[in-house]
Amino acid sequence: MNHFLRRQGWVIGLFALLVALFILTKLIQPGYGSGDFGSLARAVLPYAFAVAAQTVVVIAGGIDLSVAAMMALTSVTAASMMAGASEEYALFVVPFVLAMGFVLGALNGLLIVVTRVPDIVVTLAMLFVLQGAALLVLGAPGGGAAEWLKALISGTVPIPGLPDAVDAWLPKALLVLIFCLCVIWIPLRRSRLGLSIYAIGSSELAAFRSGVPVKRTRILAYALSGLFAAFGGLALTMSTGIGAPIPGPYLLASVAAVVLGGVALGGGKGGLLGPIIAVFVLRLVRTDLTLLAIDPNVTAIIEGLIMVAVVMFGAFITMRGRQQ
Repeated sequence: MNHFLRRQGWVIGLFALLVALFILTKLIQPGYGSGDFGSLARAVLPYAFAVAAQTVVVIAGGIDLSVAAMMALTSVTAASMMAGASEEYALFVVPFVLAMGFVLGALNGLLIVVTRVPDIVVTLAMLFVLQGAALLVLGAPGGGAAEWLKALISGTVPIPGLPDAVDAWLPKALLVLIFCLCVIWIPLRRSRLGLSIYAIGSSELAAFRSGVPVKRTRILAYALSGLFAAFGGLALTMSTGIGAPIPGPYLLASVAAVVLGGVALGGGKGGLLGPIIAVFVLRLVRTDLTLLAIDPNVTAIIEGLIMVAVVMFGAFITMRGRQQ
């Protein structure tokens, strides 16, 4: 138990902070209920997938600045393909868009490995490329989404044997998030590829000397990042019913949540649970500021300051770790 608490202390602390924020939210607005929690879960969904995309890359010792643009491109691609199409056609669109994200992510990794240009430069360039491609697909917000996809994250899931009051606090969006992340992350974390991702993040040289295929692992890490970003793009289309070609505020939010979630910016340390909890913390802070009737412009400033402070703190911890 002591070993578990030492390893998961940061995550437990984050969860305690989240519970405290929920209590504060209830005090601010006593009427805050299951419907509001469902809205929070739907709002968190694209952010959570963006964070998952960033987490895989950061653990591998890199960073991906193209996450938000990739989400925009996959979102408008899905929305444009489903506009006016049959409900069954979405069964083809979903795997196509996910495969598209995987390939684009792999392209990021391939460019980094082949050119040996720093990842921050390559992914920054790809940000502009993907953003331009998104505008070519849809010049303005539009398109459509299959009704069954939108229903997939709307409402709650009834569970036999549980009271209705409990079911009301189990939003579909949260269950979809948990299912998608668990199906990919849990097998990955226990696989040889997952161990290799952690290894190259800890020390690329040591990993290479231990027989880890560094180049292939880095490419696959970015490919998985692209896959999660595609999930995020689909989540955007599912939640709004349309595609938006302009990237949202997902890049800085993903980096901030990764750092707040206990993942070292230098790589090789951390997991996915902490960053996901951190996303809920950051979005709940925004909710509380809105409930307190804080000016939206001031709210944006406060959110930005929190994110910048978290990222700077993470960079400071990383630099201290390298010096030691």
